[in-house]
Amino acid sequence: MLKTEIKIKDYPAAERPRERLQKHGPDTLSDAELLAIVLRTGTSGMNSLTMCRHILTSMNLKELSRRTIPELSKIRGIGPAKACQIVSVFELSRRLETYTDKPKTKVSCPDDIYRFIYPKIREEKQEKFIIMCLDTKNQIISDDIIFIGSLDASIVHPREIFKTALLASAASIILIHNHPSGDPTPSREDIITTNRIIESGKLLGINVWDHVIIGDGCYISLKQEEYV
Repeated sequence: MLKTEIKIKDYPAAERPRERLQKHGPDTLSDAELLAIVLRTGTSGMNSLTMCRHILTSMNLKELSRRTIPELSKIRGIGPAKACQIVSVFELSRRLETYTDKPKTKVSCPDDIYRFIYPKIREEKQEKFIIMCLDTKNQIISDDIIFIGSLDASIVHPREIFKTALLASAASIILIHNHPSGDPTPSREDIITTNRIIESGKLLGINVWDHVIIGDGCYISLKQEEYV
């Protein structure tokens, strides 16, 4: 016969996750306890805390955060409803990383991109490849350095670029990199890599708005100059 665990509500008050959270704050709780508060209930013969401990024994938080709803739903005790709760919690945490209460900057032309990025990379001695993510209104969601070093199609992989875009829920992206020499003229490798990324974006439904190369007080838009 299946042994039924004691329910969380029957724990001594000092051991219940929710009461401990209220009294001592979230930083005193383990990952399993925090997850148990989110999920609220366990499964047959297993309370929510034990269930969450089992889950986090088989995978860490980072791995859990990457699981899809169908994948999570296969875990014992995690049906579609709990899977949605887990995915929602991690999505909120991702959005918090890029949240700002300042008005978002809108870009409408390459000059807007240049003025936003140039102060950040003006003195750089190495090439830095940046992905700027935009929402449906062409407002900047984020700008992240993806690679450091000369552009090379074998290194600048579309997988890493679009992973960043998907995590940011971007409607479109802008590719940006600097030329420390000061001359923004695109190399053959710049053009090949850009076209490769544009084609990959079409498959994923993410528009590559432009690729802007920053020089010393100047820039070149590959779209504007019809390089791509």
